[in-house]
Amino acid sequence: MTEKNTEQLKKVLKPIHLWAIAVGLVISGEYIGWNLGWAVSGTIGFLIAALVITIMYVTFIFSYTELTTAIPHAGGAFAYAYRAMGPFGGLVAGYATLVDFLFATPVIAIGLGSYLHFLYPGVPVISSALIFNVIFIVINILGIKESATFSVFITILAVAELLLFMGVIGPHFKMSNYLAHPMPFGWGGIFAALPFAVWFYLAIEGVAMVAEEVKEPKRNIPRGYIAGLATLIFLAFGVMILTGGITDWRKFNNINYPLPEAISIALGRSNGLTKIFASIGLFGLIASFHGTILASSRQVFAMARSGYLPKPLAQVSHRFKTPHWAIIIGGVISFTALFTGTTDQILILSVLGAIVMYLMSMASLFILRKKEPNLERPFASPFYPVFPAVALFISAVCLFAIMYYNFYISLLFFAGLILGIAVFMLMGKHKVRLTEENMVEPNREPGLELGFLGLD
Repeated sequence: MTEKNTEQLKKVLKPIHLWAIAVGLVISGEYIGWNLGWAVSGTIGFLIAALVITIMYVTFIFSYTELTTAIPHAGGAFAYAYRAMGPFGGLVAGYATLVDFLFATPVIAIGLGSYLHFLYPGVPVISSALIFNVIFIVINILGIKESATFSVFITILAVAELLLFMGVIGPHFKMSNYLAHPMPFGWGGIFAALPFAVWFYLAIEGVAMVAEEVKEPKRNIPRGYIAGLATLIFLAFGVMILTGGITDWRKFNNINYPLPEAISIALGRSNGLTKIFASIGLFGLIASFHGTILASSRQVFAMARSGYLPKPLAQVSHRFKTPHWAIIIGGVISFTALFTGTTDQILILSVLGAIVMYLMSMASLFILRKKEPNLERPFASPFYPVFPAVALFISAVCLFAIMYYNFYISLLFFAGLILGIAVFMLMGKHKVRLTEENMVEPNREPGLELGFLGLD
């Protein structure tokens, strides 16, 4: 056995780190992307869509936590679906999760570039987005504890800024503005807005991908998830409603810096606080950008470790104990996406991956409840089977809505999946039965029980 195969991920994360990773992964959804939903639904149409999606995430996270604590694996949904449905289930869930996180990263990078461009119009959006990519690839390679500590710091700043934002624009809110043109596209607009509402919470499931690096995961993961989701729900509705009431909301339809624009409308573009807010606003985007790179790299690492992606991507740095090649390949994909799509197209592709992953996860939960009733479940989904069924149903509605309103992007997503399945079968991977040795690293620390796949 080669030396690289004996490397292991370090278990150093605590509940505060998980809260920071959960909120940090998602908080960019309050800074960029969600406002594009207004363009297809109006304020009230989008509010309804956001309420439906919030219900989906509440039921999903409480159900997903059962899987995460019972099966603490860096592959997340990939590992759950493999155990429940076998190689093809694992492949579909793994592919969807990769698309989810790998394409969320360039959307946030565009947001970072746009905020800089708002501050300094001479700074090109794409060039600065590329520079941010390079910087945070390096930060993630340096170490999980270091990057998680950074997540705590940057996430607290991002949350504080959103609270400041709500405090500043709150006095300028007018209900008449918010209720003007409430549903210009009728009920159909609600369905069209679903993927943009998903963006409010997309990537919170990424906490599962650092499960192998959590101290006492069965106790600490639920704490991190629940605290993170509660924080995000409060911030999402506060930002969305207050922003929609300060002026004609249609001014925000197609911009990549809605919050600085809202501040400038409320206080005036020349006001010093407007510039300060836009500067601090970078923290929220940085928090999510850092988090999506962290989560996507762990997904690449886990799938490569299992033979579903090239094995070199499963190498762990001897010095920093991080999957450096997995982090770098994610950066390359982000670079490519920045030059090949618009913000809304890349966002919808990312959301499509997330929705398919949610469907596979909830299906896995139901299958494992029946297939392995004696599996240790430190955190059982409350109100089972209602919660996972609700999450499964709303996810299915979202999938059909995305496919109906975004046909060509959906075609691209499923073409990639079909190609992946074809290569998978041609290489004979579907005939390979994964064992504990090629699903997890040997010589793991005591208590890091990942021989859960039951494939020996």
